[in-house]
Amino acid sequence: MDLNLKGKVAIVTGGGSGLGASISEALSMEGCSVVVNYIVDEANTFRFVDYLNEKYDTNAIPLYGDITKAEDIDNVIARAVDIYGKVDILVNNAGIWPTAWVESMSDEEWERTVKINLTGPFMFSKRVVQHLIGRKSPGKIINIVSQAAFHGSTSGHAHYAAAKGGLVTFNISLAREVAKYGINVVAVAPGMMRTPMNKKELEERESEYVKRIPLGRISDPMEVANTVAFLASNKADYITGATIDVTGGMLMR
Repeated sequence: MDLNLKGKVAIVTGGGSGLGASISEALSMEGCSVVVNYIVDEANTFRFVDYLNEKYDTNAIPLYGDITKAEDIDNVIARAVDIYGKVDILVNNAGIWPTAWVESMSDEEWERTVKINLTGPFMFSKRVVQHLIGRKSPGKIINIVSQAAFHGSTSGHAHYAAAKGGLVTFNISLAREVAKYGINVVAVAPGMMRTPMNKKELEERESEYVKRIPLGRISDPMEVANTVAFLASNKADYITGATIDVTGGMLMR
């Protein structure tokens, strides 16, 4: 299926590794120009962008930016507009998944987790919405959430689950506000994936996770990325405010 993404410009936060890299690749595969936002592992991110450009003959660029800092977000958007002339798609993917039980969780860790996983997507979304409204252009905002937003956490990730739950509700509220401008806002809820962020957890508890997944396996991040690419396309223009379940059946909602 041709997703008609050629000529579109996407920003993928945390786009150089893990699920973000798969999303960047899925969009590049469809002809998107991708701004691969990163904050760590600069050398590997630059190599990854070279790979995208060579393999898909696209025009991806790496851009540093801390999604919790307004000036960094402003710079990423401004650079994207300067290079490409516009931004059409934002994928709020960057996030952290620390482990701590509530009884011993530091206030600072709670605040940092919420800031990166919830406040950052709000700050980036607000600015991309302003850009799209200013251009009088439709667009897509896709928020990466989690099955934990609905189930909570049983393994020391209450701060992560709370932030992702907030992002689900923000996703609905923003979708209602901007529908009149032709801007679609959707969320994707992955389950457990084989990414660097989950590597340690899978080494220790993979069999436990598999038992909770009706399809009986851990997903490859590209399976989630393909869903993101579809939602970014005009094939999904009648979907907004929804959270799409890509958990192998852990949610079924």
